[in-house]
Amino acid sequence: MKIQVTVKTKSKISEISHIEHTNYLVRLKSLPIENFANKELIEILSKYFRIPQSSIKILKGLKSKNKLVELSEGEDSNKREKNI
Repeated sequence: MKIQVTVKTKSKISEISHIEHTNYLVRLKSLPIENFANKELIEILSKYFRIPQSSIKILKGLKSKNKLVELSEGEDSNKREKNI
């Protein structure tokens, strides 16, 4: 699944707001320096969607506030299902 994410950095709290079908607003505490904000974005999306961080990829907008993010189930979840 692909989603559009608008990121606002330097917020007092980290939170996700669902705007429309695939559009989200994410407020982050991190500064947009040395990839800290992108790392925090992946962490917060991982918790929100309950998927591993390895299943989240920023496809477009690494240095922009508007990002295209791909969420996938990933190989880890498939391995877990087979082991059960």
